[in-house]
Amino acid sequence: MRPIQPPPPSSSSFATRRRRKDNLILHVQRDPNLNLAVPLPLPPASASASASAPSSSGAPSNQQQQIPFSELDRLNRIGSGSGGTVYKVLHRPTNRFYALKVIYGHHEESVRRQIHREIQILRDVDDQNVVKCHDMYDSNGEIQVLLEFMDGGSLEGKHIPNERNLADVARQILRGLSYLHHRRHIVHRDIKPSNLLINSRKQVKIADFGVGRILNQTMDPCNSSVGTIAYMSPERINTDINNGQYDAYAGDIWSLGVSILEFYMGRFPFAVGRQGDWASLMCAICMAPPPEAPVTASNEFRDFVSRCLQREPSRRWTASRLLGHPFIAGQIVMNHNHGHGQQQEQEVVHHHQNNNLHQLLPPPPPPRPLSS
Repeated sequence: MRPIQPPPPSSSSFATRRRRKDNLILHVQRDPNLNLAVPLPLPPASASASASAPSSSGAPSNQQQQIPFSELDRLNRIGSGSGGTVYKVLHRPTNRFYALKVIYGHHEESVRRQIHREIQILRDVDDQNVVKCHDMYDSNGEIQVLLEFMDGGSLEGKHIPNERNLADVARQILRGLSYLHHRRHIVHRDIKPSNLLINSRKQVKIADFGVGRILNQTMDPCNSSVGTIAYMSPERINTDINNGQYDAYAGDIWSLGVSILEFYMGRFPFAVGRQGDWASLMCAICMAPPPEAPVTASNEFRDFVSRCLQREPSRRWTASRLLGHPFIAGQIVMNHNHGHGQQQEQEVVHHHQNNNLHQLLPPPPPPRPLSS
């Protein structure tokens, strides 16, 4: 008998080893492409979980840390909400400003681990219309998230009656939502004016997604306690409306439509105030017809709002499709041709709408027959 491995195995274990060795023959060696067929998301998930799990001291590993917490100076408080407080901080080595969101409270270990996993995902989110998540610190019972600083604050309370300006704001929000929904498969679930930030360069960015969702919900993606009820879609508040089916992407579109209409009107667009009691808000959102833009608004804007505020979730347009709506695309064409004459602008927009936007507005009358 050839001494294969010391110590010599028993006959039964040796037979088992031989059978297993024969089975390995190794399809992987003969066909390297089989490695690509293995379900790859599982190894990164376990690796991410182990890498992102807090250490015994409660601090993340140095390999994941990008900006040491000791290099940050807390300057002043710039906001509160969603279970925490936001501070403006200075990174001394680079002299750059950041926003530090401090989430108070001692959270269960499973929640903390999921927050760490989510932060790893959010660090990879990179879009010009989404607030960047830079780092996370976990110590002394506080979870602190380092975010991009937006020096213009939020759009809460802003009145934007000019449709061209409002179209630019809506387009930037839609670009951020399209990136989150279609490229990253991330749902915000709390779109509202206070979560839409602007900077001195007039860039509008979506903020406060990811971590706040995990903290406020009990790991149930349809939990209606997440977010602000004033901007929630009807089927999210009352699950009986859509037979218990909740499309979270369509829910974000409803919230966007309410926010855009509020910017235009300068007030919450329902018959009750957004700070009203739960029963009044539920009746206004779930039982009354969806709000509409005033008759003084353009047909394009009125149609845009109606595409967002459809009671039937499946009839709401997606973020990507809304980017092609005349209210958005038409304003882009007019801005591009600014200074070339009003008549040329109207002709270009009319041509763009008729050829590329699938007759969003009422169809034109049928063409008359040509005379011979």
